[in-house]
Amino acid sequence: MSFIILAGSYSNDVYTLYFDSKNKTLSVKRSLNVGFHPSWITPHPKDKSTVFAGLEQEDGRIIVIKYTTSDWTGSVVADSSSGGRDPCFITVVKDELLIANVYSSGSISVLPISKDAPFILAEAPIATITLAGSGPNKERQQSSHTHQVFYSEKTDEILVPDLGGDRVYRLRKENGIKWKIDGHIDNEAGGGPRHVAIHDGYLYTLLELTSCVAKHSFPDPSTGVTKLIGKVPTMLNPPPEPNNMLAAEILIPKPNMAYPVPYMYVSNRNQPSLEGDSITIFSIAKAGAPELVAEVRTRLNHLRGMELGGPDDRYLVAGGVNGGGVKVFERTEGGRNLKLVAEDTTVQAPTSFLWV
Repeated sequence: MSFIILAGSYSNDVYTLYFDSKNKTLSVKRSLNVGFHPSWITPHPKDKSTVFAGLEQEDGRIIVIKYTTSDWTGSVVADSSSGGRDPCFITVVKDELLIANVYSSGSISVLPISKDAPFILAEAPIATITLAGSGPNKERQQSSHTHQVFYSEKTDEILVPDLGGDRVYRLRKENGIKWKIDGHIDNEAGGGPRHVAIHDGYLYTLLELTSCVAKHSFPDPSTGVTKLIGKVPTMLNPPPEPNNMLAAEILIPKPNMAYPVPYMYVSNRNQPSLEGDSITIFSIAKAGAPELVAEVRTRLNHLRGMELGGPDDRYLVAGGVNGGGVKVFERTEGGRNLKLVAEDTTVQAPTSFLWV
């Protein structure tokens, strides 16, 4: 089988990659120059040929890339302000694009969108929610740093990890019209929540600054109180703090026939190893804290982004911002391990991925 994978980057390009799983090859099919640091890309939920990208720059921009699926050539067809500086994460919830403007702004912005042209229905966000928080890490937590906007379909809310304020905010729509903060989940002081994932009634929060994963019970706000279940390091042998070995991404695929047992995948950056950074795999089948079952070296440097895809989420693609290019791994042993199957070393500074 063959697959198209799009890759955002800390270069000026969004890459189109071709992965041939039969011949175990990965190659750059095309690249599109779109502007400074298109670091996060996300698809339109109703049209896989339409992709939104955030340009992570001082004058934050949101662009729309339209692809021709016959040959995956693309062009920028729309753009707007992100409503802040350095947009690092974007996601679509129904007819709105939600934007996390990170270090310089600490805000979440809302852009109305459409399936068809002009795709973005305003030149600037129609609403912005600014967070206010800080933490004990004086270099990284001077103020709120919104690092993700995660939509929880079951509870119909968005979760916003605030790396600067050590909280995960819960936002709901007031009267179905306007997003409003409706509570928060506290994490350890100095932990730095970066990304979150939900599975089986539990919230898993990746803490960037301490390289840990915190597990909380996750009831609906109206039915119960969130409780900390446990917290574990994201690597086998964590060094003493402070250090620059930072956790980056957390993925929990839905169990299926091929992979019935749930596992969690976490990426780590800046590890001083000749074998590069690692992806650690955790068992989350039990009610207690996650259990680390494998640590896979990737030969990627500064492993920032990764994404699951292919039939039954069989494959995991990951990239190294500071070297190693892009690699595709196959989930083995029922999901508790990874095997390298293909790689391309020509992609510059990959940061995020889409399987299309």
